[in-house]
Amino acid sequence: MNAQSSRIALVTGAGSGVGRSVALALLQEGYRVALLGRRLEPLIETASMAQAQEAEYLVKSCDISIPEQVRATFSEVEARFSRLDLLFNNAGIGARAVPVDELNVEEWQAVVDINLTGCFLCAREAVLLMKKQKPKGGRIINNGSISAHAPRLYSVPYTSTKHAVSGLTKSLALEGREHGISCGQIDIGNAATPMTERMKTGVLQADGQVAIEPTMNVDNVARAVLYMDSLPLGESVLFMTVMANQMPFVGRG
Repeated sequence: MNAQSSRIALVTGAGSGVGRSVALALLQEGYRVALLGRRLEPLIETASMAQAQEAEYLVKSCDISIPEQVRATFSEVEARFSRLDLLFNNAGIGARAVPVDELNVEEWQAVVDINLTGCFLCAREAVLLMKKQKPKGGRIINNGSISAHAPRLYSVPYTSTKHAVSGLTKSLALEGREHGISCGQIDIGNAATPMTERMKTGVLQADGQVAIEPTMNVDNVARAVLYMDSLPLGESVLFMTVMANQMPFVGRG
């Protein structure tokens, strides 16, 4: 039996892209996994792709920007699996690529609600459960972004929230020490997912030009997450950057 067979993980945004890839990798490694997303159909598809037994996963529709839904979801995870060993805080959205003076407040707030507040709400419930479970402790991995370090042109909401997630990661890492809770962040550059499909035809660069950008296999992101969680709780990867090596990040602009 796999060494991870008794571990419980929760993945937000598990219906597509990075979240789906990570959820499938965790199930393959023997984790039991709660699959979260706003729409049930993609989550069910993820579970079917894993060919997992029903006892090995929980599919749950949840809007992570709504505190009551997050609280109820984590309560269901606790009732189903008794504990939580890993939260992969992955769900995120972007906004229209327009100058800041053309961005309306509603678009800004929608990105903040999911990328930052949603990340906080899930982390808060995870910490609450990890502190009281026996044995206590666990790991939180936040999905940051290359944009947590360097912005794209016309990306104020997304970049702002990803910088804020880095602050959340550091704060959780510090606060979790006395409770055996480790927190780290994975910053991903151009993983090949539906969200980055536009890279193939060209995306706006810092100098105003449009250029095609290299992408990387999303399954290698999942491998990186598995490595981060393979460490003992007394050790942690605080920040990891996983990226297409030739993408314009180092020296961007």
